[in-house]
Amino acid sequence: MLDFTNDQFANHLLAVVPKHELATLAPHLKLLQLRSGQLLSDSGETVKHVYFPTTAIVSMVFLMADGATAEVAAVGNEGVIGVPVLMGGATMPNRIEVRSGGYAYAMNAQVFKREFEQHGPLHKLMLLYIQALLTQIAQNALCNRHHHIVKQVSTWLLLTHDRLKADELAVTQQLIATMLGVRREGVTGAAGKLQDAGLISLRRGHITVLDREGLEERACECYGIVKREFRRLLLASATEAEDCTSTSSGRPFYRRESMDLARFAAGAEA
Repeated sequence: MLDFTNDQFANHLLAVVPKHELATLAPHLKLLQLRSGQLLSDSGETVKHVYFPTTAIVSMVFLMADGATAEVAAVGNEGVIGVPVLMGGATMPNRIEVRSGGYAYAMNAQVFKREFEQHGPLHKLMLLYIQALLTQIAQNALCNRHHHIVKQVSTWLLLTHDRLKADELAVTQQLIATMLGVRREGVTGAAGKLQDAGLISLRRGHITVLDREGLEERACECYGIVKREFRRLLLASATEAEDCTSTSSGRPFYRRESMDLARFAAGAEA
């Protein structure tokens, strides 16, 4: 059985898949090391694999005709990337790029779709996850249109901080600008204000979070909305899985600390 209690191998969505279904998926899961900037799937390409990040962060990115890009959603150890294949779409209109290098489980997309179509607990879990992912996509669109750049950058840093479980983030201001679809100068100005407030520290290629609570105060409501939705949907599914799937001792088949949604789904409530 895969060990999701080790941070290097922990994916919280897999951690709440019922034991009998996880046993079916496990032989098809291959742990890969992904590098920053790696293109996993280009726009219009057939989706061949789904990815369950553990320490990596993977982005859904739209590329415009003029070469501009913007991040639609990001997926870390709370989820899976490639879910349109479950809805019957063989291709995706956006690119799938590795934003932050690390590890992820890869699985043949058609095998995963076959298990999804069994309409068991995995089917319900994935529908709940897709609902949470759609909330993130919608909130990103709203945030980019209506919120000040300082709020956008604060929210982006918090979500990255949650997923990487480290105060020092190996990200550049250009990367943030590319993901947000804004000018680099805007991100530089916003990051400078956050540094002047003592919330972050900047050095070439790295941003260190110094005051998380202060950063949360600068973030827009989008951060809390996305976190609460993941918490509401995925923890509800985890509770149901624990109730219906247990060992003879009455304990859940996974260790509760292995589904550390406190880092991503609970955020400041953790």
